[in-house]
Amino acid sequence: MRSFLILAAAFLCSTAQAAGIGLRAGTTGIGADFGWGILPTLGGRIGISGGSVSTDAETTDIDYDAKLKLSNVNAFLDWSPLGPFRITGGFIANNNKVDLTGRPRSTTTFPAGSTLTGTVKPERDLAPYLGIGWGNVWTKGVNFYVDLGVVFQGEPQVDLSLSCPPSPQCTSAQAQVAAEERRVQDEVKRFKYYPVLNIGITIGF
Repeated sequence: MRSFLILAAAFLCSTAQAAGIGLRAGTTGIGADFGWGILPTLGGRIGISGGSVSTDAETTDIDYDAKLKLSNVNAFLDWSPLGPFRITGGFIANNNKVDLTGRPRSTTTFPAGSTLTGTVKPERDLAPYLGIGWGNVWTKGVNFYVDLGVVFQGEPQVDLSLSCPPSPQCTSAQAQVAAEERRVQDEVKRFKYYPVLNIGITIGF
């Protein structure tokens, strides 16, 4: 986080040639950006985004209610070698997570009345970003912009706990929680590269 703040401060100390704001929506949630020109083809951008999405998921024995909670702060450099087309790199400080609530489909592994709760979080809370895009936030007038890229957030980490009515079966079932964590881990490990697709509108001045 310290390196992220240093990078953001360096952006803010740059000599701005133009500036603008952008409003966007996409896979990082609903958010806003502030951007400014540094050189004719290079600009800085900081932004924030968030939101939540609920869905269902499952493993071999458990049905999960999953709620994705997005919370991101980004610091980017935008390089535009070919007009509005650009290459973007930087960092995203993310507090993203998935809250899980799971209920067994049978009582074979976990006793009746059991509930599994937990979270899935990125391995890195400060993750590199690389992408391409169209349009710059600091371009004068009203325009649109698009970001397409990848957050290198690392393999998501799973943490589960079991709640069940007190009984000898509940005590013995606690040993199965680690195995269920591994099953969930197998389901989410492909998200070590988080895809980004955002579309927005800019106002430059």
